[in-house]
Amino acid sequence: MTFIEVLILSLIEGLTEFIPVSSTGHLILAGALMNIEPTTFTKAFDVIIQFGAILAVVYLYRDRLKWNPIFYRNVILAFIPTAIIGFLVKGHVEALLESTLTVAIFLILGGFVLIGIDSWFKNKPHRDLTPKSSVMIGLFQCIAMIPGVSRSAATIIGGQVAGLSREKAAEFSFILAIPTMGAATSYKLWKIRDIIDSSQAVNLSLGILFSFIFAIFAIKFFISVVNKFGFKYFGYYRIVLGLLVLLGLYTGVL
Repeated sequence: MTFIEVLILSLIEGLTEFIPVSSTGHLILAGALMNIEPTTFTKAFDVIIQFGAILAVVYLYRDRLKWNPIFYRNVILAFIPTAIIGFLVKGHVEALLESTLTVAIFLILGGFVLIGIDSWFKNKPHRDLTPKSSVMIGLFQCIAMIPGVSRSAATIIGGQVAGLSREKAAEFSFILAIPTMGAATSYKLWKIRDIIDSSQAVNLSLGILFSFIFAIFAIKFFISVVNKFGFKYFGYYRIVLGLLVLLGLYTGVL
């Protein structure tokens, strides 16, 4: 991988990981547009650089992460369904990671959901997070194993279905990313430990650093936009992008 490819992929990862537009989908599309060969390392690279985004959450929410046994219990309960289901279906998920068509379809479907979500939950009363609602959010997160769905979108929607405000749902989504993405990153790094040479180690280090920096800006931007406008503009973006991808597939560009 070249430095430019590392920079672009890290930029995409950092900016899209916590915005409900599907970071995995964007990385698949970027790899296709740049003609990056989908090798074992390049596939692992897209996952491992998520560690930078995890560090961004730890940095920005360091006060919220102070010890609170009830809160941590809820995070663990939300993580368990992903850990179990992810282990069971990981082979099927990896097969989908090269499907640009899958990305396009779920970008569009998710876009319509985000456009409607503000009105669906506008007048519903807000509730505190419970063990039951934590597990529900974890089950919603499992849907994001499909490229194009978006982990943040799935968990935020799950949080609102569980009765959380959109701000609280977004916050819990960010923090739930720590164990979820941390496990995925560690697993991928372990799998490719024997094939990493010095240049690849440098690329991974740069990717993690860049995604950390870009994710900080993305999280702050996302929170400000959601507080003012809700989720609809992210929905419009997803639909337009999904239609452009379908057009690219039809014309042979992708």
